[in-house]
Amino acid sequence: VQLQASGGGLVQAGGSLRLSCAASGRTFSSSAMGWFCQAPGKEREFVATISWSGGNTYYADSVKGRFTISRDNAKNTGDLQMDNLAPEDTAIYYCAARTGSSVSSGQYDYAYWGQGTLVTVSS
Repeated sequence: VQLQASGGGLVQAGGSLRLSCAASGRTFSSSAMGWFCQAPGKEREFVATISWSGGNTYYADSVKGRFTISRDNAKNTGDLQMDNLAPEDTAIYYCAARTGSSVSSGQYDYAYWGQGTLVTVSS
């Protein structure tokens, strides 16, 4: 599976962005996917994950109620809708896919990674 994330940019606090992840490869539709972020000087951390069918999702406490993960297996895409953004959300966001079909918040469970897209939230 090859992944390419897009949709990052500069937004004011309280604004919204929608990140997209385009996947190639026949196994994407049977793979769970996730979003992770890495802020400057910090380690990469979990944001959200969705099962292969889209029927199960799980979020980091810091984004729960503000971010929504979704996917469209027919289009081989996955999205992360980010609302009510705050300056502390500033980071590079990565989409990832794992060979398992169930959700996981562990980055080491993911074998495939996109290149990352930068989200900057100004105060």
